[in-house]
Amino acid sequence: MSTLFSIAWRSAWNRRFTLALTLLSIALSTCLLLGVERIRTELRQNFASSVSGTDLIVGSRTGSTQLLLYSVFRIGAATSNVSWKSVQALAEHKGVAWVVPLSLGDSHRGFPVLATTPDYFTRFRYGDRQPLVLSQGKPFSEIFEAVIGAEVASQLGYRLGEKITLAHGGGELEATAHADKPFTVVGVLARTGTPVDRTVHIGLGAMEAIHLDWAGGAPMPGVQIPADAVRKFDLTPKTVTAVLVGLKNRAAVFAVQRWVSGYPDEPLMAILPGVALDELWRVVGVGENALMLMSALVALVSLGGLVSVVLAGLNERRRELAVLRAVGAGLRHVLALLALEGGIVTLLGVLLGVLMTALGIALLSPWLQSQFGLALHLSEPTLNEWWLLGGLLLAGWLAGLLPGIRAYRLSLADGLSPRI
Repeated sequence: MSTLFSIAWRSAWNRRFTLALTLLSIALSTCLLLGVERIRTELRQNFASSVSGTDLIVGSRTGSTQLLLYSVFRIGAATSNVSWKSVQALAEHKGVAWVVPLSLGDSHRGFPVLATTPDYFTRFRYGDRQPLVLSQGKPFSEIFEAVIGAEVASQLGYRLGEKITLAHGGGELEATAHADKPFTVVGVLARTGTPVDRTVHIGLGAMEAIHLDWAGGAPMPGVQIPADAVRKFDLTPKTVTAVLVGLKNRAAVFAVQRWVSGYPDEPLMAILPGVALDELWRVVGVGENALMLMSALVALVSLGGLVSVVLAGLNERRRELAVLRAVGAGLRHVLALLALEGGIVTLLGVLLGVLMTALGIALLSPWLQSQFGLALHLSEPTLNEWWLLGGLLLAGWLAGLLPGIRAYRLSLADGLSPRI
């Protein structure tokens, strides 16, 4: 076996320039396969960690996916709101440690506006229980102050001190619905890779203030309350869209969930964010299979290139293989020789691809985190990645068998007699 390995290595080295292109092709396909798998894994983890550290999300009775969509992803709208009395009752429950009310409905140039309390910036978690971090400025403390997400600041070019106007509803067209009550940007959040990046945050009192002279979703005719007069009114919200809930003891999560479901004053429901996120991923995560199929096709093309190169080289190796057969090499020796060559080229290509993937993650991870909020971690290969690597090595070894059979079928005389 050592002799065959030595012959295979020397034969491959003798054709190193030709095989180098195949090796590079296999390395690139390996890099693509591992890269897609790592991005798929990290995307799923990021998706599943869009909200963490929150034990329950409470909203009006609807579907769990719908409640998750509008409370976390700012997609869609609630069928009805949660009364402020219910929020207070929930906060006073013996098993509840904290509540963070959320109120949605307005927008700014296509970006959703979220009204909440300052506790949102300390209680809300994403990823592996990572807290929100302000890259600039501070949380809002006055009525007409706003904190914007990283994507809002990047796309609209906003800086601290910028004056912005909110619009009623979530349309792309910016009507001057609340032009008489502009907000000042006092903070910009660091990128998180979650819907927080595309959100404008204001206080609950501010949401009430801009709607003091509105009724039924439209401004009241002949009534206009200036911004400097809103403090004279009670700005306690009447309703909110949803409530993030943290518990004193996570073991009580189902007890609190049952209490919310049986709340007598209005129909409410409480969902576990992790369970709802898994349900949602089964719907929206179909695209990951398309990514895996695409990278598998690239790998198949690369292995097809390996077979083509070996087959094309058979004509140049007629005499070499004929001499081996003349000295007694049988079918298994020829097959083993060419399979070893394919295995060596594949192994080197896979190792180079693994190295390229590791370097790519190390170099691009900070940029991907800052630009897209996608955190890639340099870690040991996952089980799926080991299976991919094993499949590539096996396929590369098998790729040498077809040329081996073709080589054995060439006649001995054809290989030893010179061609004119």
